[in-house]
Amino acid sequence: MLQLSLPQAMANADTVMASAELPAAPDEVIAALVTREVERWWGSPETYRMIGWNADLRVGGSWSVVVETADGQQLPASGEFLEIEMPRRIVQTRRYGWDHPALGRQETTVAYLLEPIAGGTRLTICHGGFAGFPDAAAEHAEGWARVLGWLQGYLGGGGRAA
Repeated sequence: MLQLSLPQAMANADTVMASAELPAAPDEVIAALVTREVERWWGSPETYRMIGWNADLRVGGSWSVVVETADGQQLPASGEFLEIEMPRRIVQTRRYGWDHPALGRQETTVAYLLEPIAGGTRLTICHGGFAGFPDAAAEHAEGWARVLGWLQGYLGGGGRAA
């Protein structure tokens, strides 16, 4: 059985890097990240939940989701898929449809890189486009560490249907 270490994340002036070892095959991890399955695990009652996930999973296809905060606000986010190499790599743009306190509506790019390892998958996230927004980069590094913790718990049996 894969001995899971805590997710790691860090940021510099432009880019956030985060990684985690996950107890699932790469195709299961990809499904959790880019299908309606995100609604099952991405968030918590104390923070926010993802609702209304919609994606056209092809290069040039769009995706959208609504971030529903703990106090009931509904904040849209969306983007486009730039690269898809199933199940090893997906690159997509991300833009908030609201004025994020540290980032505004600046478009960023998220790359999910998946590597098979014994007992599962190493997921590395490279989230770029934060030049000029160092506070947003630091905030997103903390956010990715939290999200990867949720994903570890979910894929480890904390929420998936058998």
